[in-house]
Amino acid sequence: MPSIEYKPNGPAMDQHIPTADEKEKLQYIVSTTSLESPLQSIESGNASESEGTCERIDENPFLDPKIAQHWADVYEKSKYEGRHVFDPTFNWTKVEEKKLVRRLDWHVCLWACIMYFAVQLDRGNLSQALSDDYNFGSIVFAFSFLASELPCQLISKKTGPDRWIPVQVTLWSITAAAQSSITGRKSFLTCRCILGILEGGFTAEVVLWLSYFYTSRELPVRLSFFFTAMSATSIIASVLAYAILHMRGVLGWAGWRWLFLIEGLMTLTAGLASFFMMPSSAVSTKIWFRPKGWLSERQSKIAVNRLLQDDPSKGDMNNREGITFRGLWNAARDYDLWPLYAIGLVAYIPTTPPSHYLTLTLRHLGFSTYNTNLLTIPHSAVHILTLLAVTWLSERLNSRAYLALLQPLWTLPCILALRFWHGALKDPWQTYALVTVLLSYPYCHAIVVGWCSKNSNNVGSRAMSAVFYSMCVQVGSICANTVYREDDRPLYHRGNRNLIIVNVLVVALMVGTKAYYVLKNKRRERIWRSMSAGEQVDYKVNTKSSGSRRLDFRFAH
Repeated sequence: MPSIEYKPNGPAMDQHIPTADEKEKLQYIVSTTSLESPLQSIESGNASESEGTCERIDENPFLDPKIAQHWADVYEKSKYEGRHVFDPTFNWTKVEEKKLVRRLDWHVCLWACIMYFAVQLDRGNLSQALSDDYNFGSIVFAFSFLASELPCQLISKKTGPDRWIPVQVTLWSITAAAQSSITGRKSFLTCRCILGILEGGFTAEVVLWLSYFYTSRELPVRLSFFFTAMSATSIIASVLAYAILHMRGVLGWAGWRWLFLIEGLMTLTAGLASFFMMPSSAVSTKIWFRPKGWLSERQSKIAVNRLLQDDPSKGDMNNREGITFRGLWNAARDYDLWPLYAIGLVAYIPTTPPSHYLTLTLRHLGFSTYNTNLLTIPHSAVHILTLLAVTWLSERLNSRAYLALLQPLWTLPCILALRFWHGALKDPWQTYALVTVLLSYPYCHAIVVGWCSKNSNNVGSRAMSAVFYSMCVQVGSICANTVYREDDRPLYHRGNRNLIIVNVLVVALMVGTKAYYVLKNKRRERIWRSMSAGEQVDYKVNTKSSGSRRLDFRFAH
């Protein structure tokens, strides 16, 4: 039976001189009793298919044959879709990996952004079209969205996000277009309720889908691209609204009716295309209408093995496996993720009322409907830049809490000015400038969503933590929609005072969450170091603990 020889990295790679222990580990013999075994030996020359082999000695958790066999058994038992290409000794170059990630960005991340553009287009056109019952309509939508979050995620995990998401996008786009025919308050609220139900779970589902392709370090940055679609949509929707609302009188329709119809049909196009644009995994990009696929066989193998080396638990469920009641309960009682849920509950409340009421406030200050839509563009453009910058820094520095903390530290002085500055909500242009600075804040959502995914540490928990976090965000959104009230108009002194209190709470929560995870990691590290090497291997193979409960898991912070 062949053994794996150590081959030094090529000139293009970072040089790494292995220790004696590492060389010894690289010489272990791989079982070849079955051609179907995920631990089959590498054929001659496989380790050097391309110049500059990446051995990934300090990153590969499968170097110990016992651990490798343990995870191979886990993947076989779960019927993990990528188990046939799992290879604990497989190597690739950094150049190959970068090329792969670029292809994933082009085909996977880009389409996720397009779908998020579609959902934001249908969510956001309400403020551009109507003002009557805006607050109540937003609350009805949020409650409906919240109620459907968990059921939609459970359906998505069972059927696969690549199947369920296109159905959702198609159905809600039809409903969004149907808003063009509303005749009164009842039909308006009914449409908002149906939209909320159909859009529920969408963000959590896309996060789960993206986690099938990206490592934990890559995911937050891709989520930042995903969430920039929100600001990009705001810019594009403002321009569209400016043009479409001028169609007032065409065929006897009001401008807002044309707005709902045209934007709904645009979203429908994205929904129908999603049936053909979303592969279920990195090993299934080839399909009857795409016979060559997006990835070569080697690229598919790299995609799977780099994910498993980053997080072996990503193969403990297959992508058509539903969440059991026990799995749901275990995810719900995973108290180590509760601090992140608490952040999701309150972190976005301080910015929501100023954002939602910006167009209505500007109209109240004397700006026309058309100019108001155009005036929302600058803060959306800056918001994109700050979101990308703060998320990129978070990945670069491998720091989450401190970078996420920039959001409440940015918004606090702006909200203080809204409350105590005498010209706030009185002087049109100065108020506009203040709110523009406020809404240009470095959005921490991508960081926290990726943080939650990283700290879940298995597929089932990751799927549920995404939806629990999203539900907390929706509860926060419902609370935020009640901050600005009619009896507090037009200066909203009471509302802004409450936003200041919540903002300070967000700062305390983020600092406290950082401290909690640091202390938790130190405690686990002390216990882990007290164990012998044999005990550590035995624990990794035989422990009944899973997800973030594993003693050998360290929380990101």
